[in-house]
Amino acid sequence: MAPIKKKNKKDSNQNKQKKEWRNAIWYFLIGLMFISIISSYFTEPAGPKQATFSYFISQLNQGNLQEVTLRTSEQVVMAKTTDGEVFKTYYINYPNLISELQDQNINIKINPQNSNWLWGTLAQIFLPFLLILLLWFFIFRQAQGMNNQAMSFGKSKASPWRKDEKQKTTFKDVAGVDEAVEELREIVDFLKKPDKYKDIGAKIPKGALLMGPPGTGKTLLAKAIAGEADVPFFSISGSEFVEMFVGVGASRVRDLFNQAKKNQPCLIFVDEIDAVGRHRGAGLGGGHDEREQTLNQLLVEMDGFDPKQTIIIIAATNRPDILDPALLRPGRFDRQVTVPKPDIKGRLEILNIHSQEVKMEKNIDLEVISRGTPGFTGADLANLVNEGTLLAARKNKKLVRMADLEEAMERVIAGPQRKSRVMSDHEKKVISYHEVGHALVAAYAKDVDPVHKISILPRGQALGYTLQLPIEDKYLMSKTQILSTLEVLMGGRAAEEIVFKEITSGASNDIERATELSRALICTYGMSSNLGTRKYGQGNQQVFLGKMYGNENKDYSDQTAKTIDDEIQSIINTAYTNAKKIILKHRKTLDTIATILLETETIDKEEFEKLLGNKKKDTKKETTKKEVSSKTN
Repeated sequence: MAPIKKKNKKDSNQNKQKKEWRNAIWYFLIGLMFISIISSYFTEPAGPKQATFSYFISQLNQGNLQEVTLRTSEQVVMAKTTDGEVFKTYYINYPNLISELQDQNINIKINPQNSNWLWGTLAQIFLPFLLILLLWFFIFRQAQGMNNQAMSFGKSKASPWRKDEKQKTTFKDVAGVDEAVEELREIVDFLKKPDKYKDIGAKIPKGALLMGPPGTGKTLLAKAIAGEADVPFFSISGSEFVEMFVGVGASRVRDLFNQAKKNQPCLIFVDEIDAVGRHRGAGLGGGHDEREQTLNQLLVEMDGFDPKQTIIIIAATNRPDILDPALLRPGRFDRQVTVPKPDIKGRLEILNIHSQEVKMEKNIDLEVISRGTPGFTGADLANLVNEGTLLAARKNKKLVRMADLEEAMERVIAGPQRKSRVMSDHEKKVISYHEVGHALVAAYAKDVDPVHKISILPRGQALGYTLQLPIEDKYLMSKTQILSTLEVLMGGRAAEEIVFKEITSGASNDIERATELSRALICTYGMSSNLGTRKYGQGNQQVFLGKMYGNENKDYSDQTAKTIDDEIQSIINTAYTNAKKIILKHRKTLDTIATILLETETIDKEEFEKLLGNKKKDTKKETTKKEVSSKTN
């Protein structure tokens, strides 16, 4: 087994600093060269002022010159007067100049050595060549670097996590998916104690596929494995394999597994594997594309493990239905671990984990929040706790209160409160009776979730809402529960009709949900006595999308379709009639609660049960009397 090479962080930092210094020197030299060129070509050097040749002759004839310097190659005369003035001029062929200067005993210098002139000449001649040379060298280095980058184009982009880089996430940070944790503990235990399994003749699964809805904690589980297992851990996304160039994805797969073989025992985690593992030939006309080449190489690498090698690949996806069957067979992803949405106990554990670092009041009951969030994933619950914390901070509170968490729960479920919406008194009254109608039917209907809160404050798209919290998670629904739910949905419209003798458009969403639930009762659940235990309609599967899309295909006659429509209408009408009976029977309670709701805008569970208490006691007494009389007779 090859040893694990540990990187020296100090050496890597030193190499990085050397590279930065080298680049800085090159940039400095190029900048200095540009400044020299510009100064030599475009800046006039400081020196004597320019004068005309006639001015020079006039000064000579007046006897004002003290010293004259002749530069014959440049045809320049530099003169210094007795007053200390220095000027220069250009002269033409003047043969008597030297004799006239000698007659006046003027000091004469011819072509003296000048280092500045020599440096200027060298700068003008050689600096452009030096600039071209440096630029060529710099461009060559850049091209060489691009060549190295092109050569590494087929290298894997997996980020390795090694022993000296342990992640803080462990299985203690994962809650609500105990079964998945137990499945993965076995893999971690094998990597830590392989001899225990090999001695008894057991073979560890070569791959584990984490399947579940988005936000359930699949990637978190992978991070927990990285924190628990004391082996190198390679992490990569499925989309990082595929590029626009053919063959790059397959090359990256080969490079990834070559790295893994050098660092075994190790783990490879591929997130969103459906990006490369989609069913081959899933489009019309088939074809051979880059994604399929990448998948083929992945299949070969997974099945080509040496039995002595200890490399385990873990993948995560929320679309297991579109994966290629070759990926899911034994020998590749032997173990398929489902990561479901948490139940009420799991949600409570998740809330406890996310609230550990949040400053909360002591009287907060997270069990109420867990009961009110059925179907929430771990990511949803983390967002809920964060929303509650933000609400408390917005109100300048030092501790998060129960009201903040309940407000956050309502924001996530129904949307933010719309305080800017202004409604008339009549509309508020209609909405109040509508919501109390829902709550009243829920209080007296059979086997429905209890009412937790009633509100007429607009929130999201809703003008008001009645919040029901289940006592426990339900995985099955009886026919009685479905029919009672339909009665609750019809309670709002029934209250409007009884009180105002007119109906409004406020029950549109209730009617939509009631229609869908009634159709499911007949066509999916097979609970209709008239149509029997059969499923009506087939999903329209789209080959490109891999999911149900559009309307269902009818696999029944037009006569059966009419029977289904009549049955749906009958079920909804019966629920509506039952809801009206409940409201008419408790009309005084409806008026009392609706009046209080108009004043307070919100009624919680305790106050609602208090308003119903006496009426429920009377109902129970009447029921007991009837039972006693029937037994006596």
